[in-house]
Formats: sequence, C-alpha cells, structure tokens
Amino acid sequence: MERTDTAAHADVHMDELLSSSGRRSRSARRPSRPGRAQRPKQGFFRTLVQVIGELLITCGIILLLFVVWELWWTNISANDAQQHAVQEFSHNFQGPLTPPAPAGPAPVDYGPPVVSAAPSSTGEVFGVIYIPRFGDTYSRPLVQGTTTAVLDTLGLGHYESTTMPGAVGNFAVAGHRQTHGAVLDSIHTLAPGDKIYIQTVDGYYTYVFRNNQIVLPSRTDVLLPVPTAKDAVPTQSILTMTSCNPRFGAEERIIAYSVLESWQPASAGPPAAIAAQVAANAGKG
Repeated sequence: MERTDTAAHADVHMDELLSSSGRRSRSARRPSRPGRAQRPKQGFFRTLVQVIGELLITCGIILLLFVVWELWWTNISANDAQQHAVQEFSHNFQGPLTPPAPAGPAPVDYGPPVVSAAPSSTGEVFGVIYIPRFGDTYSRPLVQGTTTAVLDTLGLGHYESTTMPGAVGNFAVAGHRQTHGAVLDSIHTLAPGDKIYIQTVDGYYTYVFRNNQIVLPSRTDVLLPVPTAKDAVPTQSILTMTSCNPRFGAEERIIAYSVLESWQPASAGPPAAIAAQVAANAGKG
C-alpha cells in the first residue's frame, strides 16, 4: 500500500515536470512580438534636461534669425528707401551739375551762406550729404526729425532744435551705425581735414571735420549752439553728427564735429569733389 502511494506521488510529480518543460519549450519556440519589450523608464531629471535643451536650441535659432534680420535685411530695405529719396531730391534740384570753372588762384567768394527755412513736417527730405571718406558714391538724404520712423527708414535725421546748414550755430544730425542703412557706420574713420558736403535747394555747403568725442547717451549738451558749452554765443557754423558707440552696441554715443569752410549757390554748380556723384544721383552721371 505504501509503495503504491509512493509510486502515484512520483507519477504526479513527473507529470508536473513534463508539463512545465513543455510550456517552456513552446514559449521558446514562439516568436517574440515587436513592441512588447518594455523600455526603461526615463527619470524626471533626464526628461527635464532634454526639454530645456530643445528650448535653448529653438531660442538660438530665433536669435540668429533676428540678428540676420537686424544686420542684413534692415540695411537692404533702408538703402533702397534712402537711394530713392536721394534720387527724387536730385531730380527736382534746380542748378547745373558741373563744377564752376576756376576764376583764378583764389576761391570765389559767394558772400554769406543762404540758410534754408527748416522743413515744416517731420520726415521731409531737405538735402543730401556727401562724405568722400565713406566712399566715392556715398550720398544719403537729410531728413527733418529724429523719430524712430525717420532714422529706421531714411537715415540721417535733423535735430529740430538745431540750426539748418550754413547758419551760425550747430546743425546736428543723427544716424544708425550698424542697422537700417548703417549711414554712419564709418564715422570713426573720419580724420581731421576730411571734407563733408551738404546739398540743399539753395546750394552746397562744405564742412571740414575737426574732431570726435565719446559721451554717454545723457549728454544732450552736444546739441547746444556751441556744443558742450552752455550759454556760449556761437560764432561758427558747426555740423554735429551723432551715432551709437561702439559699433555693435549703444552704451555710448560718438560725436563728430565739423566746421563750415565755404559755400556756393546752386547756380554755381557742385564742388568738383562731388560733381560726378551729384550727376549720378540726378540720373545724368
């Protein structure tokens, strides 16, 4: 009896082993289904780092596009607007486009400069400035006002509180250095003795560069009739050009001062140094 029970128990144990072995064999033969394996779960810190990294890459791309737009596209669009303004002014200009013939060894004295009345509206183009130091073809419009709309589009804006070209006192203008046409990008290259020419409907004014100065943006005294000299009575005709400093920043202002050397009426023709560009602007060069 005992031997029969023992044998039966052994048979049951053997059946369980065979059944388990069969299941393992079938499982081993069964092909694994894709996607069933569980991936290790990522930690919260790792996920956070990935999200921050993607955000930084996106911000970098946006910043790069902004720099391209600021330093490239604004210059292209502003240059087009400025050249159109120069050409329109030149087409309407009344006067010969060739320089006057020399009357002798001494320069002709045309008397006191004629001073045009200040434009009545902001954004009005009243002249053209020529700076050979900035290139033989450099010519930019002179526009009334220094609003953002003026400086971002047409270039050199006239401070309305200052005088007009040729007048005793301070004729002051402002312009961008690296963007929106970069009208004063090379202001730091001016050297004492460089000529700066201004053309208005009344004639041509020749200024001679004297010196530059670096000041803080709060130094509005550079616009006084005698720059930086409060209550002083002006005796000279000064051209003051202001722009941001350094070239790719705005922490300071660079100021360039020039003094009127001579003038000649529109009827006399342009100075020889800019005659070719004056004619080119009028479409006859």
